[in-house]
Amino acid sequence: MITFPASMRVFERGWLSSNNVLFVDDTHAALVDSGYTIHAPQTLALVRNALGGKRTLDLIVNTHLHSDHCGGNALLQANFACETLIPETEAHAVRDWDEDRLTFRGSGQSCERFAFTGTIAPGVSLRLGDLDWSVLGAPGHDPHSLMLYCAEERVLISADALWENGFGVIFPELEGDSGFAEQRAVLDVIATLDVRAVIPGHGAPFTDVSKALDIASSRIDYLSADPARNAKNALKVLIVFKLMELRSMQIDELLLLIDEARLMRAAANLLSDDRRGLVRKYLAELTASGALKMEGETVKIA
Repeated sequence: MITFPASMRVFERGWLSSNNVLFVDDTHAALVDSGYTIHAPQTLALVRNALGGKRTLDLIVNTHLHSDHCGGNALLQANFACETLIPETEAHAVRDWDEDRLTFRGSGQSCERFAFTGTIAPGVSLRLGDLDWSVLGAPGHDPHSLMLYCAEERVLISADALWENGFGVIFPELEGDSGFAEQRAVLDVIATLDVRAVIPGHGAPFTDVSKALDIASSRIDYLSADPARNAKNALKVLIVFKLMELRSMQIDELLLLIDEARLMRAAANLLSDDRRGLVRKYLAELTASGALKMEGETVKIA
């Protein structure tokens, strides 16, 4: 069993919402990442229950601004007079609420508009739970992504840069930008840290960091050897994510979404000119794996 400092509490969520880490000390309460929009009431309930009604949430920190990590921001801000820190390089996009730059529209997902009061960048330090946390850059999955590392406790909040069995989709590569090299560099940085426990963006916290790094390194080798592999993984992940949100869709609705959502469309374009045939093929594969089920022209989450 992993022991964390008394000032830390990890909310392990499902794959639709990122994990959340709540820090409470004598003077402040802070939450790292806030989950997906449709789970925002659950995030609020988790925070309220943990604070016991006697404290307020003072701060939200977002590791990056994919909708499953910041979708609860707006509801938390509406219920608590909390400050919010986001990656510095996303400030203009949030201020203008540019949903294309923020990838919400591009991924076929949603996020209620929120504000921010400050920014963070690699090299700065945060005081959370009466502990010092170093902010580290973690591009690859997302160019703006950050991690938090506490040297005193040897704990890493890795967001989607490292999971126990991999990492998040390398989205920049879908549109011709570099992502594989950046992801590998992040793994190299993690390997230099003295880490006893990792709190990933998704999945349970884990301690075998060396094994996780080996798995992630092998996956980078696999994906970078053939970029179509990354595109296939991305399209399947985004389809399943949408089905987890809506529970069911008509195939024609899904095809329309792929046409409209920039990242889904880019992934599909890298794979085939026959969009309908491609989607039906992947739906069949996802059904065979047990992730989805088909009922005529309706696809449902299993």
